[in-house]
Amino acid sequence: MTLTKAVTKDYYSETEAARALGITIARLHQLLDRYVFNVGTSRPPNIEFASSDLLLLSYWNKESSSPETESHDNVVSIDHYK
Repeated sequence: MTLTKAVTKDYYSETEAARALGITIARLHQLLDRYVFNVGTSRPPNIEFASSDLLLLSYWNKESSSPETESHDNVVSIDHYK
């Protein structure tokens, strides 16, 4: 059996991130607005994501779509985007 190694990038665009997560860009924006840009700071255009960002987004997507889990808003917040 041959194992293939997944190609990882340093940064992913919104389109690439949504595709990797198996969600729409609209769903990606919902997750960002709920868990990251939720203290009065608006989501900036053209965000790039690292692999670790995709891991968190995957967790939040799964958690927020599961009816038996409680909501944990403000897990990570961005106070000031520079």
